[in-house]
Amino acid sequence: MVINDGIQLTITIALFLLSYIFYRINVSFCCLFILLAVFTTRSTPFNLASMAIERYIAICEPLRHAQICTVRRTYIVLGLIWFLSVAPDITDLFVTLATESLSFFHQSVFCLRQNVFKDPILAHKRQAFDTIYFSCVFLTLVFTYLRILFAARALSTDKTSAQRARNTILLHGAQLAMCMLSYISPSVEIILRLIFSGQVLEIRFANYLIVYILPRFLSPIIYGVRDRKFRKYLKMHLRSYRWGVKLHSVAPGTKDDK
Repeated sequence: MVINDGIQLTITIALFLLSYIFYRINVSFCCLFILLAVFTTRSTPFNLASMAIERYIAICEPLRHAQICTVRRTYIVLGLIWFLSVAPDITDLFVTLATESLSFFHQSVFCLRQNVFKDPILAHKRQAFDTIYFSCVFLTLVFTYLRILFAARALSTDKTSAQRARNTILLHGAQLAMCMLSYISPSVEIILRLIFSGQVLEIRFANYLIVYILPRFLSPIIYGVRDRKFRKYLKMHLRSYRWGVKLHSVAPGTKDDK
């Protein structure tokens, strides 16, 4: 998930900067940027669902965890995630190649999805896949959370592990809610443009920060703080930093300095 979010941020930041610097870019390059950004954005919910299932197996089927969650099966799951992420949107490219002339791909446009994949049927297809995918992920998170909750109540020992697993599932749910912002942001942006017609660039910049940057900025911080070893070294680093600041703040020749 970290690698996926890193690629997503790199692509979206590059596309955002290009739209400000050049405003219009070649359609072929725009297709590449948009598809990579869409693939990495769409795979995030599947990563959350697979992580929730792994926690469910670890708590509810602890004796079979090592047999089920093997390295080979992990690679298979990753391949399935990427297939489900790529399949719905790669068809947009094929439809565009079949319906648009070759000269269209040599033109320059403002790089938005609707400016490149213009067929109205593609928009309805994307909405259908988004609804199906997010419904499946949401139901997976609800199912795994409830099963872990019931398992935690039944356990007489190791309740701490079950509690951490429940908190992890809740964290996945919060991340899923943040991921859903990317699917309602176009409608919200249209409404804001009607209200604040003279601030299009400001609206687009705020939308980009909230929808694409903020969720992926918070995730590694939350996961890092929840990790015991990372939290331990973070506290040590902050203490040493405070001590260094105090030493530098003591003026030469004072009593403390002596």
